Formats: sequence, C-alpha cells, structure tokens
Amino acid sequence: MIPNDILLSFGAKVKQFLKTEIIFSENDVARNYYQIESGVVKMSNFNDDGKEFIQGIFYKNQSFGEPPLFIDIRYPANAISLTDSSVFVLPKSELLTLLETYPTIHLNITKALAKRLYYKAIIASEISSQEPMHRVLRFFDYLKKDVYHLDEQFTCKIPYTRQQIADILGLRVETTIRAIKNLERQGEIKIINRKVFR
Repeated sequence: MIPNDILLSFGAKVKQFLKTEIIFSENDVARNYYQIESGVVKMSNFNDDGKEFIQGIFYKNQSFGEPPLFIDIRYPANAISLTDSSVFVLPKSELLTLLETYPTIHLNITKALAKRLYYKAIIASEISSQEPMHRVLRFFDYLKKDVYHLDEQFTCKIPYTRQQIADILGLRVETTIRAIKNLERQGEIKIINRKVFR
C-alpha cells in the first residue's frame, strides 16, 4: 500500500504484536493507520451467541481498519494478530497530511477500499444464495487470483484452518469439511498433509 520509507518519514512507528494479541477492539475510537510489515492480522466480531464472524484477514503490505479513520466512527470489529506481527502505526493526522502530499497513494488506498467493498458484496451474495461447495470454491479462487495473483493449478496453498474458512463464509465447520472433501473428489483442489491447494 504505502511504501515503508514514506510511512517512516511521516512518523510511523513499527509495533510488535504477539500471536492472538489485540491490536484494537470493537468500538474503540479510530486514531491510527495500520499497515502490516510482517505477519497476519484478522478483523472479526462475535454475535450474541459467541460465534465469531471474520470480516477479513490481512497480510504483509496490506492495511486494515481504515474506513473509520475517514468517517469518524468507532471500529466495527476487533483486530487480532494471527501470528507474531510487525505493524506500522501512523497517527490519523499524519496519514491525512501524507495523502494530501501523495495523491497517487491516496488513489491506491481508494482502489484497495473499493476492491474490499466488491469482495464483501460477492461474499454477501454467496452466503445468502449459494451452496457451501460453491461458496468455498469462490473464496479459494478469490485468494488465488486476487490476493496471491496465481494462475497455475494447485499452486495456491490456502492459509486458513477449516474453522476460519467456516467463520469467514458463515458456515458450520462440519459443512466446510464436507465441502472441501467433495471438492477434492471432484478434482477442484488437492489436500496434501491436511493443507488445501487450489
């Protein structure tokens, strides 16, 4: 997203977060821009029954939690480090100055947010109307093509547990496991040492 040297020149700090550590919580006031230097971060929340719904998972060079910065609302979800992670943290005021200074970066962030909105619309459509196998395969294809930019068959290793896939797609974990087994039988995916490849 934003080049590391530009982030640092505007006063960003690199903070270390341990696996499972909370970066910010649902309903916190949005005060900073976050961009991953290394590691993996998820944004999620819980319904009244305690079931987790994963809003998104973010990787190296991706940012997360920006919308509340631009519209002055509180975070709608928790951000939790899924691995030990290093994250650039830049105060909101410095981010706004940076974006005024670099209009191209501003446009890139707008494009990234638009892509996320598109993905959310696709997932919402899948959750409401499609069979579990279709949902799972569509999600795998999104990861393969849009996140990792891969084309060859079985080159994309899906980096999620069955439970995480279920939480992202609004499925029961048992349903997700059955869908993955059926997709393997149909030759759509391969399972090697319990890891899924698309």
